[in-house]
Amino acid sequence: MTAEEAAQKAEQNFKEGFNCAQSVLCTFSSEIGLSQETALKTAQPFGGGVCRMREICGTVTGMLMTLGFLEGSADPKDKDSKDRIYKTGQLLMQKFKEQNGSFICRELLGLAPMGESQKYLASNTVAGSASSPVSEERTGEYYKKRPCAKLCGDAARILAEYLAAK
Repeated sequence: MTAEEAAQKAEQNFKEGFNCAQSVLCTFSSEIGLSQETALKTAQPFGGGVCRMREICGTVTGMLMTLGFLEGSADPKDKDSKDRIYKTGQLLMQKFKEQNGSFICRELLGLAPMGESQKYLASNTVAGSASSPVSEERTGEYYKKRPCAKLCGDAARILAEYLAAK
């Protein structure tokens, strides 16, 4: 799959109602040997910046989960693999940040400027607001105010370009 095909697929996944992490991981599910159902279940808690906490962007999490399936090691003593994947992950995250200004969900959504994260978390998590874990209904207005579909495409494109260059 080309980088553009991956980007389009991830964007379409999001527009069909999957969360950001699901949209990216499912784009690559056949390449990493996961059923779509397993990919969707695995990635679901990482949407909305991890359980809608607006932390690390779910698109980035989906990208990194995919990287782990493709290049990770199950051997706890394989330090070289761990170091290699951390380095690659950091480079992919940096590329995402260069393109989008951040890899923090709340910053990408314009919900909190830099330095306001703790204030945001205090009022927008289960501890501060019982409605925070409730996802929004996917309407035309939802898609107009959210850059998430584009971000899904960006993360999938970045990963596909990395894989193609290997």
